[in-house]
Amino acid sequence: MKLSELLDDFLDSLIIEKNRSELTRQTYARRIEHFLSWLKNEDPGAITADCVRSYRIFLSKETTPLKRYLSKSTQAYYIIALRSFLKYLVKREISSLQPERIEIGSFSQPEIEFLDIQELERLLDAPNKKSLSGLRNRAIIELLFSAGLRVSELTALDKTHINLKRQEMSIRGKGNKLRLVFISNSAKKALQDYLNKRNDIDEALFVRCDPGAQFEDAELRLTPRSIQRIVKHHAKSVGIVKDVHPHTLRHSFATDLLTNGADIRSVQSMLGHSSITTTQIYAHVTNKRLKEIHQKYHRKTNQ
Repeated sequence: MKLSELLDDFLDSLIIEKNRSELTRQTYARRIEHFLSWLKNEDPGAITADCVRSYRIFLSKETTPLKRYLSKSTQAYYIIALRSFLKYLVKREISSLQPERIEIGSFSQPEIEFLDIQELERLLDAPNKKSLSGLRNRAIIELLFSAGLRVSELTALDKTHINLKRQEMSIRGKGNKLRLVFISNSAKKALQDYLNKRNDIDEALFVRCDPGAQFEDAELRLTPRSIQRIVKHHAKSVGIVKDVHPHTLRHSFATDLLTNGADIRSVQSMLGHSSITTTQIYAHVTNKRLKEIHQKYHRKTNQ
């Protein structure tokens, strides 16, 4: 079989066998197609160790449309996708490069940016609580921080998904996996205030509030891009200079839990991470803060 045909089968297997999302499928497709376009050969046997080495050199010189070189982590993700594809070829007993011959190597994790408590309070107070859109935006920000949701998880929520009495809800996250998340008292109140003022019958939890959104056939559910604009707008309105986006609130949720004594396994479960390695990026942040506290307060009486 040709590599392009095998790639189609591999991408289908991500959905059918691995239960991955369509977004994951698209990401793998883009990265492996990039390699095949460079390779210009449909024979699986054409993938050799020397070939991959040359491709890595090519990636190191590749630039974005803005003429910037690809970061080390981005280069690594291309190689990780290729190795996953090679593992699939092994499973299909198709002769090609053995995936274990590809070493990913280490690369630095991106800096995790989160809001401190004063910034969070300013952001939460930013929306106008007298208007429906303001109540909605306050509820959005509260829920992102309270439950540590991904923006895609937030926009997929329906009103029936939330149990305000029990202050919890089930979320279907990456890999179609279900997890239980919890709602703080302040998030509960924000949601109640917002829902009490809603007069539409749309099932979506967060909807458009502009006058043009009231037509019968209009799509009211907010998109991830809409949520991003809302969060950025309110962050700028209260003078927060950081590049704040919905995932910043997820980072803030995790670091707040760990800084206040939560164990990392519990945080992993609440974030819906399949691997503890992903959650450990937050441990580096909290460890740095602990070091700062140690340097500030330890043995001050003897100095």
